[in-house]
Amino acid sequence: MFSGPFSMLQPVLEKMILGRKLTGKTMKFLLFMFVGVVHLLPLASGKAIYGNGPSQRTFQEIKEEIAHYGDVAKSIINLTVYGKAQNRSYERLALLVDTVGPRLSGSKNLERAIEIMQQNLKGDGLENVHLEPVKIPHWERGEESAVMLEPRIHKMAILGLGSSIGTPPEGITAEVLVVTSFDELQRRGPDAEGKIVVYNQPYTNYSAAVQYRMEGAVEAAKVGALASLIRSVASFSIYSPHTGIQEYQKGVPKIPTACITVEDAEMMSRMASRGNRIVVQLKMGAKSYPDADSFNTVAEITGSKYPEQVVLVSGHLDSWDVGQGAMDDGGGAFISWEALSLIKDLGLRPKRTLRLVLWTAEEQGGVGSSQYYQLHKANSSNYSLVMESDLGTFLPSGLKFTGSDKARVIMEEVMSLLQPINITQVLKAGDGTDINFWIQDGVPGASLLDDLYKYFSFHHSHGDTMTVMDPKQMNVAAAVWAVVSYVVADLEEMLPRS
Repeated sequence: MFSGPFSMLQPVLEKMILGRKLTGKTMKFLLFMFVGVVHLLPLASGKAIYGNGPSQRTFQEIKEEIAHYGDVAKSIINLTVYGKAQNRSYERLALLVDTVGPRLSGSKNLERAIEIMQQNLKGDGLENVHLEPVKIPHWERGEESAVMLEPRIHKMAILGLGSSIGTPPEGITAEVLVVTSFDELQRRGPDAEGKIVVYNQPYTNYSAAVQYRMEGAVEAAKVGALASLIRSVASFSIYSPHTGIQEYQKGVPKIPTACITVEDAEMMSRMASRGNRIVVQLKMGAKSYPDADSFNTVAEITGSKYPEQVVLVSGHLDSWDVGQGAMDDGGGAFISWEALSLIKDLGLRPKRTLRLVLWTAEEQGGVGSSQYYQLHKANSSNYSLVMESDLGTFLPSGLKFTGSDKARVIMEEVMSLLQPINITQVLKAGDGTDINFWIQDGVPGASLLDDLYKYFSFHHSHGDTMTVMDPKQMNVAAAVWAVVSYVVADLEEMLPRS
């Protein structure tokens, strides 16, 4: 009666109907009903099904579903941009960073900030507020200084780089070799032995320049240098050193390393080009300690229909030990909290669980988020979208997104709901340090697109304070974050994957 893959179903269906022999017409009808039920199962589970079969929803149907959220989006925008919640994320952030200050991995300040945030989230009426234990690096910079002794006396502003070793108590006094690239360092390798290598690499963009901060000490050590000083990775400078993490390499001697200002790097480059002999004395009291106990901070709005499925919003609570950590990443952490607050204040409960995670030890290479992923990766198929704000909360120009083409067109429709505040772009590269683990696992990811020139002017510097932040711009960033997270969490289906 049947051939091909359906022939095996005939005896099964006959047994199901009291063992009776069925006619061809009846068998075809039952088979039709059986296949129809199988195709409907994803709809009942909330899983992504768009575009995977003839019985599944068309994009037009999904587009119409998203359009129905127009009034909800306007309510969120009105509440945070014009209503009672305006400036709330800014004021909450100011209270924390003014009270606690910078929050370096392994520090008492970070520990205190986590305790305060756990209390804040519980006080806000969010659900399942809890801490998830994490082991994190503990490094302290100690006292540090750099003085140019020749060709003239000049005290330099420096910031030791994270995980750097210190110098001997008397410091390191040596002649300087200035280079503009790793290639130049290799060409002049014999000249580097016994010297302090100064990198004066040009700033074209962050990803190109940051390799000198990350790898500068290792490359200098390979050619026998005693220490390295790296031009700060910054888009603009007013004599401001910018710190950050650096990495040593197994089998390569560890040497002290610090960042210097753009101005000093360029000055020494000019001096070297004139043939001046440059001598610097570097002193660093940096020291690493055993890993410390810390926590990722978690809160939720539990989903009404598919509570096991998750839309994750996040920022990191730790910072470097300079400034206040207001921009990086206090703003991202607090608009993520604000997103859940706005949704709760409006009495909304999405079908999926909205989960807020405030990461610990992001600045040390995503340590907290890596351990969170290891703990939860078995459920990665239940994550519809992971979101991270870690590039500033100035006036956003759109959403960066990584995911399948089908998911992208859905996100474009979601972003169209933000037309009232004229932020509708969906761009590529929605990755982030704390969500990359999930993106590599196939989960769609999103981050805010922001003013990167301004961001990297203050990034990892003494200038990262509340003075950089703008409450009105934070309101808009929070509105974008809340609308996107709520709508994606409330759609009938998860975002489709590749």
